[in-house]
Amino acid sequence: MSSLNLDDFTDLIERPDGGVRRDAEAYRERRTVPPGSLGRLDELGEWLAAAQGTVPVRPVERPRVVLFAGDHGIAELGVSARPAGSAALLVREVLEGGRPVSVLARRSGVPVRVVDMALDCDPQELPGDVVRHRVRRGSGRIDIEDALTVEEAEAAFLAGVAVADEEADSGTDLVVLGDVSVGGTTVAGVLVAALCGTDASVVTGRGGLAIDDLVWMRKCAAIRDSLRRARPVLGEQLKLLAAVGGADFAAMTGFLLQCAVRKTPVILDGVVAAACALVGQRVAFRAPDWWLAGHDSGEPGQAKALDRMALEPLLTHGVRVGEGAGALMALPLVRAAAALAAELPERPEHSDEEKSGTPETAETTEMPETAETPETADVAQAADGGTVKDETAG
Repeated sequence: MSSLNLDDFTDLIERPDGGVRRDAEAYRERRTVPPGSLGRLDELGEWLAAAQGTVPVRPVERPRVVLFAGDHGIAELGVSARPAGSAALLVREVLEGGRPVSVLARRSGVPVRVVDMALDCDPQELPGDVVRHRVRRGSGRIDIEDALTVEEAEAAFLAGVAVADEEADSGTDLVVLGDVSVGGTTVAGVLVAALCGTDASVVTGRGGLAIDDLVWMRKCAAIRDSLRRARPVLGEQLKLLAAVGGADFAAMTGFLLQCAVRKTPVILDGVVAAACALVGQRVAFRAPDWWLAGHDSGEPGQAKALDRMALEPLLTHGVRVGEGAGALMALPLVRAAAALAAELPERPEHSDEEKSGTPETAETTEMPETAETPETADVAQAADGGTVKDETAG
């Protein structure tokens, strides 16, 4: 029986500071560029200020990409274009700098951390700092068996919490969260369909390495069969992660919730991160206020999950490669929003004379008094309704 009480996160997680956000809005209104003219960057800057609890907002100086890795037994059904159990190969490519996220992170100066939770390989094949949180080798085939035991799900969840604490304690001020998995989008589809109460076909996508129609139908059937096992445990999120999740999913959920506790903003990557965020929302309804949706990957399950959490993607480039690459592409937007919010100069204050439109030094100009002449008298009389004498008449 699990001793972990997820309800504690409801009390621990607060929303980003609303008072600071109002101060950030007022601060923005005093800048030289009119509010609203920077579009969503204004909103991002205010959100980040509220998350940091300070105005003006501080620049994002120590971001990090965190990737949770695992293999999923459901991949044995041929639901992925990659062979089952091959996620370790992707992890090695990430570590060696050959994956898209590695290239983007290198060019952006952002470190990448990979956390092995359930890769199907010998732990000796990977660096010790990658495998030290591993819970098990691979996850169960969720259409016919649990992915994990409840004890393993709790251990994975707590490992995610520990990683979030490690990042916060080391000074990480923003996290780009992604996954490295094979079969992960199928598992994500099950969680999203279960939590949103929808059919398998609505959430079944093509995956990072696109699959053909035949594989798509197998994937849809696998999600449908797994949903039958998910529905009885919908009310207990840890049991749900044990039944149809995986060690990487449980860890990502714990990581997201603890980041909200530690007030660390997170940019979500694809459908796997979105599914874990959806589980996290069920645990603590205020938690999504600490998360941004980095991009729209085109996966229908991701769109469904983000809509449920009212998170709007920053980018819509259809990047499906996973591994945090799409979310990392959104990081420059967040950094730009912070820079603009903090560094735009203040609009100069106008003087009281300029505001009134009447300078104090201006003097009223009076018309000089002139002696009345017969001609002016006659004009005045005519104006009053009298007649003017024609002096030329004989």
